[in-house]
Amino acid sequence: MAQDHQKAGGTTTTHHLTLPPGLTQDEFNDLTHSIPEFHTYRVNSSQCSSLLAQCIQAPRAVVWSVVRRFDKPQTYKHFIKSCTVEENFNMTVGCTRDVNVISGLPAATSTERLDILDDDRHVTGFSITGGEHRLRNYRSVTTVHEFERDGRIWTVVLESYVVDVPEGNTVEDTQLFADTVVKLNLQKLASVTEALARGADGKSQMLFE
Repeated sequence: MAQDHQKAGGTTTTHHLTLPPGLTQDEFNDLTHSIPEFHTYRVNSSQCSSLLAQCIQAPRAVVWSVVRRFDKPQTYKHFIKSCTVEENFNMTVGCTRDVNVISGLPAATSTERLDILDDDRHVTGFSITGGEHRLRNYRSVTTVHEFERDGRIWTVVLESYVVDVPEGNTVEDTQLFADTVVKLNLQKLASVTEALARGADGKSQMLFE
């Protein structure tokens, strides 16, 4: 699905062949169908792409209730000062948000578009369409997967992206920066949702309305 948005040409990513840090081989094996479907991109020599994973000790419903809120990314995303949406905001594909980034980063503002929101399959994704930043043609997809083994329930979140490499930067530098931001966000997502699962008995949606 992610690859449907990419331009023709280039090479196809192979995220489904590499075990992301933080996942067990057993978890990765269960995700072998989802990764090619949602986390595959066409990239050219001036782009980079990555797939990151986070294991969360909380039910999928709790995690998804936070991830799906396109209008409230600051709930778990670092470096966001504020996020604004239109007055009569309707969270559907095509809607946009305006994000103000904290000082100290190579960005100031970001206009972002919701590309997918599937509550049945627990998939969401967005693209950056404007603003003052260096992440040109950034596109991201996040999927949320529940696991159950021996009476224990936990969630794995996969987040992938593709982005242009800014002029004067290397693929390695760009990927390191983007990976670091995504990792920090996923770690905070784990912290937030695990606390919600413990303290609110999974009824996190009440806290975000």
